[in-house]
Amino acid sequence: MDYGGCEDLVPCGKDKYISKNELLLHLKTYNIYYEGQNLQLRHREEEGELIVEGLLNISWGLRRPIRLQMQDDNQRIRPPPSSSSWHSGCNLGAHGSVLKPSTLPDIQVTDAEPTPNAESPGNGAATKSQPEETPQLMRTRSDVGVRRRGSSRTPSEQRRIRRHRFSINGHFYNHKTSVFTPAYGSVTNVRINSTMTTPQVLKLLLNKFKIENSAEEFALYIVHTSGEKQKLRASDYPLIARILQGPCEQVSKVFLMEKDQVEEVTYDVAQYIKFEMPVLRSFIQKLEEEEDREVKKLMRKYSILRLMIEQRLEEISEGPTAM
Repeated sequence: MDYGGCEDLVPCGKDKYISKNELLLHLKTYNIYYEGQNLQLRHREEEGELIVEGLLNISWGLRRPIRLQMQDDNQRIRPPPSSSSWHSGCNLGAHGSVLKPSTLPDIQVTDAEPTPNAESPGNGAATKSQPEETPQLMRTRSDVGVRRRGSSRTPSEQRRIRRHRFSINGHFYNHKTSVFTPAYGSVTNVRINSTMTTPQVLKLLLNKFKIENSAEEFALYIVHTSGEKQKLRASDYPLIARILQGPCEQVSKVFLMEKDQVEEVTYDVAQYIKFEMPVLRSFIQKLEEEEDREVKKLMRKYSILRLMIEQRLEEISEGPTAM
């Protein structure tokens, strides 16, 4: 790639710009870091405007469950071809034939309670290297995929089945309530470009997984290992923000979080977050001592001024009587 260019300015937010050369230098560093991986970014120019495009990693940082659509728009629910067959989220043809979907997710049935041999969400398919975008999650329908077995199940089997949940790409999905619970810190990605603003990226991510929640409920944050949390504004461009932050996700990550659950943490405040309580108390004590010294200094200053004013007033009042 040719990383040279003119000194044109590239917008990176409201009233914020960066020179094209500087952005290309950051981009070069970014691509060197991800050399040989699908996270490398490409750039092109259209009518003199620099456009960068590629995959952006976004970590799930949600505290509350989110709702998934039970089916795609304009997709009819058809009965299974036979009562003894299992299928989850597949499309059925007009005569009961199964049509292969365009993308197949990695679907496993796991226990809700972890076992020694169970695969944890953090080590599941969500953390495996992916040749392209994370496959779209297939939705399951409330009554689809149920095998009719009569009343031959024992009570222990019924309890075991009730405990089962679908694990989709490392995320747990309750197929009866359509509630999606992403594992905190698990990573997904979306293909975007540098002209897409934060609301556009949010809508693209929610649409990818067919999430019913409104994009207004969420926000993107850049979270640093130091504890600093910076909210991306509506006028910011997440891909450019990621490039400027650097490629290493051990230093900073882009998180999807609820707006009403997260507060921004500035760099100055983040410096004190990881200190132990005794250390923080000693800081407070030092600040209080400094405050007391400043208060006493001001009191002395104004006491002297008051005495000078009082002396001058006495001199003025004694002047006419002396005459």
